[in-house]
Amino acid sequence: MESNGFEKVCKLSDLREKEGKRYWIDDVDVAVYKVDGEVFAFSNVCPHQHAPVMYNGFIEEGCIVCPNHGWMFDLKTGSLKATHSGLDKYDVKIEGDDVLVKVKKKKDLNW
Repeated sequence: MESNGFEKVCKLSDLREKEGKRYWIDDVDVAVYKVDGEVFAFSNVCPHQHAPVMYNGFIEEGCIVCPNHGWMFDLKTGSLKATHSGLDKYDVKIEGDDVLVKVKKKKDLNW
């Protein structure tokens, strides 16, 4: 089901606190986390070596931490806590128990 560009990825009840889950929306690889009851969605691909691992990261100091290289990305913005590029951050909407995510399609991304 699609609503204003948002697409359902899972139920809110499917998400465990501070544990990432991996989903695909069309051809976009997405990592979804629930932290302190709030849901966040990001590109699942770390910009360092383009590794599809962010769903397997962990939460520390308000950041999602890449499990491969330790790069830290701000949960609120997706920005890297350094001078490198950050993760694409996606809008999330909750409708009842449904988690919907709005992504930029790969054809619209610039990398």
